[in-house]
Amino acid sequence: MARSRYAVSLVFLTFFVISLLTNILGPIVPDIISSFHVSLTAAGFLAFAFFIAYGVMSIPAGFLVERFTEKPVMALAFLAGTLGSLSFALFPGYHVAIISYFTIGAGMAVLQVAINPLLRVAGGEEHYAFNSTLAQLVFGSASFISPRIYSYLVLNLKDPSLDQNFLLRILRRLTPAELPWASIYWIFAVSALVMVVVLFFSKFPKVQHTEEERVGSLDMYRTLARQRVVWLYFAAMFAYVGCEQGTADWASSFLHQYHGLDPHTVGAAAVSWFWGLLTVGCLAGMLLLKIFDSRRVLIGACVGALLSLSAALFGPAKVSIIAFPAIGLFASVMWPIVVSLALNSVVEFHGSFSGILGTGIIGGAVVPVIIGRIGDYAGLRGGLSFLYVTFGFVLSVGLWASPMINNATIRLKKTSGEVAI
Repeated sequence: MARSRYAVSLVFLTFFVISLLTNILGPIVPDIISSFHVSLTAAGFLAFAFFIAYGVMSIPAGFLVERFTEKPVMALAFLAGTLGSLSFALFPGYHVAIISYFTIGAGMAVLQVAINPLLRVAGGEEHYAFNSTLAQLVFGSASFISPRIYSYLVLNLKDPSLDQNFLLRILRRLTPAELPWASIYWIFAVSALVMVVVLFFSKFPKVQHTEEERVGSLDMYRTLARQRVVWLYFAAMFAYVGCEQGTADWASSFLHQYHGLDPHTVGAAAVSWFWGLLTVGCLAGMLLLKIFDSRRVLIGACVGALLSLSAALFGPAKVSIIAFPAIGLFASVMWPIVVSLALNSVVEFHGSFSGILGTGIIGGAVVPVIIGRIGDYAGLRGGLSFLYVTFGFVLSVGLWASPMINNATIRLKKTSGEVAI
């Protein structure tokens, strides 16, 4: 088995760029609404375009990787990201944004499928758990940084009296003066194009896919589709991603609409901290899962998220600013727990089941639209109240889940004082 530190570093860089392109929508939603004069529902359709592509491509991406191998598929995916970003940078408009987000989402979905097996082979199976955790931290760091890049560009491009460095001078020439926020898509386009070039000159180790990583046959999917538990966990993944994206996409707009806070600074920072705490919370979650049953941790996390949601929606501005990021802290353990409970609840075809769970990402497409639709009629506070339903369903998993294998915890033996794992 070929080991390659360079390939591992390349996977980490890929995670970083994926996150950079993926998690910027929340901060720019207020700009999209004001610049293009669209409704909350229409703004929600941007997330729909991105995550519907992400969801529907999860399973086909597996077939592409098995047929053509990782390197050309990843290069094609980054090329899609380049074209999607460049199209909006050149022709900023609402309808172009829909196509742009769909194209970027399709590319990022393919990358997600390709890089995990590559990380396992390049870093070694014995280091896979550590490297996967580190990759998620890299992913989270880009989610934290991306809104801050957006703030920097908007604040500096809005005020021509400020001293401009070379980058800002170039972006000022390329970006319409009334749309300074669109400048970030030039950054995305260049980042994705650089990755295409890097991949072209990179050597990849040969990847032999495990049963869990193979996409599976149509018969496997038919067998799984007959099991009620499969649909329940698909719904749970749909609900979780809806919670995550619904919060991140609308937090800045809520703070602007109800508390008059600047979306370019305070709103962007709130979204940045949401993703930051979502990442940091994974470390705390790893400790909790060594002490408590995962179902109890999931229930506790959901209760914490629901309390934070209530504080964010009904508390004063100072509380709301803190409460929205706090939702990310509690949500951090939900994805890995639901996935582990799901895979431990079926006997076979784990690779195919993983593809079905990955398709649940379309929750990130549907829930923001539902929030926007309700918001157009009942106000954004009413729209965001829909998250009580989605968080509530994720909480229910902790009540009805019955895995064949429970998570390993530290057990203290009172008689001998020994600790067992």
